[in-house]
Parts: sequence; structure tokens; C-alpha cells
Amino acid sequence: MKTVLITGANAGIGLQTAKYFLEKGHQVFLCDLQETINSELKESSATYYSCDVTDSVSLNNMFSSIFNRGVILEILINNAGILGPRVKAEAYPVSDFDKVINVNVKGVFMCLQAAVNHFIENKIKGSIVNVASVAGLVGMHSHIAYSTSKHAVIGMTKSAAVEYAKTGIRINAACPGFTDTNMLSETTDETYRETLKYATPMKRFGRTEEIAKAIYFLASEDSTFVTGHALAIDGGLIAQ
Repeated sequence: MKTVLITGANAGIGLQTAKYFLEKGHQVFLCDLQETINSELKESSATYYSCDVTDSVSLNNMFSSIFNRGVILEILINNAGILGPRVKAEAYPVSDFDKVINVNVKGVFMCLQAAVNHFIENKIKGSIVNVASVAGLVGMHSHIAYSTSKHAVIGMTKSAAVEYAKTGIRINAACPGFTDTNMLSETTDETYRETLKYATPMKRFGRTEEIAKAIYFLASEDSTFVTGHALAIDGGLIAQ
């Protein structure tokens, strides 16, 4: 079994992905902003770090703590991210734009960089899955910062994948469609939620376990000839 680090692991897709890797018997390290691990994982074997992926000191402390345990990290699930407000471009607050880019792009990059350096140093054919979104493949109305950030994550994924392909390091992006998480329910009203559901050809939201299984596939030995790929998990949304 492999050693995996999952960021943004205390809720939603990150939480379900953590559960799935644990079920498969992997050694799992988790991080999120909260001080303590989600209660659903308290009895698990996972090791939890409170970490801000946008803070280089916090991030370096976490990676140092993991590596000082003698751990050889083999998989990174780069999942931490935020949505930002639903506001059209002309009124979108610059401060919110900066925050979304800081978490969704800079945070992903710094985690990716730390993992790649570790893989190279230890001659590991590691795997990185950056959790992007279908909003990185198409435009997303009234979420210009989020869509911009997820397009950037896909570009980052493809560039890094090409750079390190010959080393055996694989880097892919998972692109969920509208998924039934707190991020969706807490930031959208019921009418808007129904609009998003109707826009999906399957006429339902994705389930976090469906996204987790796709992420696992990209990270696993079942996809060893896949790198630089952005996998849409979206109920047919972008096929229209």
C-alpha cells in the first residue's frame, strides 16, 4: 500500500477521498485549516495536520513533520480549494479574487512543488492529482475567480506533467461537475441549485464517493500511462 497526503481533507470531496484511501489500506496523512480532524475520521489510522496551504511556513512545517517521521510520500491529492462569492465580473471584489487565486492556485502550486522535490530526491515515481473542476474546462457564470483558478490548475497540471513524465512522476487533474457537498449547499440558494442540477444531463448532482473513486483511479497503479490529463467527472455536463 502507498503513502498519501490529502489536502482539504476535512469536508466534502477531500473527506470522502480520505475515507476511500483508508478503506483501501493506504497510509494516509491529511491536512486542513481546522485545528482538529473531522469527527468521522477520529477513529481512523490517518495522521492529521492543521495547515494553511497558502502559508509557506505552515506548509513547510507540515511536510517537514511528515518527512522527519521517515515517511516516503508517494501520492499527493491536491484538493484544498474555495469557491468565492457568486458575483458577476464587473462587481467582483478584488480582495475575494485574490483570496480565491491564493488558495486555489498558489496553494496547489506550493504543494505540488514540495511533492515533486520529494519524489525526485527519493527517486519515487510518484503520483499527483490536482482537484480542479469542470469550471476549469468551461466558463462558469458569476464565478470568474473560481473558473480562472481552475483553468490555471489544469494548465499547471499539464505543464508539470510534461516536465516530469520521463521521471515516471505522473500529474493529472480531476474535474468534478456539480457535486453534492457543503460548498454547493452553503453558497447557493435552492433555485440556483435546481438550475445547476437541470443543466447536468444526468439531472442529478455528483456524489462525493463517485468523485473519490475517480481521484483514486488517477492516483493508482490502474492509470500508469495517464499523465497530463484533465478528467471530467460531471454527469455529461461538458459533453453538451
